[in-house]
Amino acid sequence: MFAQARWVFLLLAALLIAIPASGTRYQANWESLDARPLPKWYDEAKFGIFVHWGVFSVPGFQSEWFWWHWQGQNPPDPKCVLYMQENYPPGFSYPDFAPQFHAQFFDADDWADIFEASGAKYVVLTAKHHEGFTTWPSPHSWNWNSVDTGPHRDLVGDLAKAVRNRSLHYGLYNSLYEWFNPLYLADKKNNFTTQDFVLNKLLPELYDMVLRYKPELIWSDGDWEAPDAYWNSTEFLAWLYNDSPVKDVIVTNDRWGAGCYCKHGGYYNCADKYTPGELPKHKWEKCQSIDTQSWGYRRTMRLSELMDLPSIVQDLVQTVAMGGNYLLNVGPTPDGMIPPVFEERLRGMGAWLEVNGEAIYSSKPWRIQTENATVPVWYTSNSKCSSVYAVFTTKPTVYTFHLSEPIAAESTTVTLLGSLEPLRWAPLHPRGLIILLPELPPTPAQAWILKLDGVK
Repeated sequence: MFAQARWVFLLLAALLIAIPASGTRYQANWESLDARPLPKWYDEAKFGIFVHWGVFSVPGFQSEWFWWHWQGQNPPDPKCVLYMQENYPPGFSYPDFAPQFHAQFFDADDWADIFEASGAKYVVLTAKHHEGFTTWPSPHSWNWNSVDTGPHRDLVGDLAKAVRNRSLHYGLYNSLYEWFNPLYLADKKNNFTTQDFVLNKLLPELYDMVLRYKPELIWSDGDWEAPDAYWNSTEFLAWLYNDSPVKDVIVTNDRWGAGCYCKHGGYYNCADKYTPGELPKHKWEKCQSIDTQSWGYRRTMRLSELMDLPSIVQDLVQTVAMGGNYLLNVGPTPDGMIPPVFEERLRGMGAWLEVNGEAIYSSKPWRIQTENATVPVWYTSNSKCSSVYAVFTTKPTVYTFHLSEPIAAESTTVTLLGSLEPLRWAPLHPRGLIILLPELPPTPAQAWILKLDGVK
């Protein structure tokens, strides 16, 4: 009863402090919510950093789903069972990992410096994963948050300040469900005809998180076991879009209930590492992890299991050419360090984007997304300066470069990004052009971009 009253108080407080909404007010139904325009900062940003960090980082074994694989699924994963038997005393429970989540080397400014150097324009941190542990002092997660135990620090708040000091947008990941929360398990046993977990835990926590940190993006997850009506998703989103302190800038994804993904919400995630086969009609995002085996930190990760810089850049380019945003994940260690191999990848991204970013940031899909030219090419465009960009991630073996799709004119100019000298070219008929390439500058990213001005 007390928790429910607190939730009502928080909601009333939110409504009282919110700036009155102007213009359209969105109703608590998908037809109305889906009609809300996506704040333009998100599409212009193109590239963000995802951070999976929590108690799951302490065992650092297999993935952030370790607790579920060990004690949730039936039968349990034998590798997880053996890992615990060989490394921890009998009776050791998953919550016993929390005091070992020290984060003693976590420096929010160091992290923000790395993220800024990567060329990313937004950062999304796990405020709460499926384990239910919050990386902020949630009053609705007593003794299972980063202030009551473990680091004894407000990790969400510390990173928020550092990220925003560098003019990056800040977002928070939140899991709707919690694997072993008794209230959730009771609702689940009742076929989700009761909402004790939603009313006494989830919603109060979500409202408090928004009011406290004012995130510009909410990355919702853990929705698939129950319909959106159980989660009260449309009611929460209507408040978020109409009356919250972030109503004009907030961006949300599509994971708000079983059957919602790729159908309802702000931008679409669809599935993890989603890669569409053709240009989607709706704004979307690809989330990808440098560690291909896990989102969270793994003690056993090997170099062969990590994406190298050329594959990351190619993934970014293909995603942006198809109209998507690219959210690249790192898993920090439990003591608060971003593994050097991850940092190396991120700084490599930044170095490449410093030269080639004009073809990525604020770009739009062109009329053709890709073609098999001299080597495979991906296209982006910039409507502000009428430029088309041809990106290739394979070094040609010859100096003549054929593009079959662009229609050139006498005023057409071609340059290689990073160089001011225009390149010599000749038209092909009825369309296309042949370009004389210079010696391509070496780049660890193994990706180069031709800027085409005055083509159709």
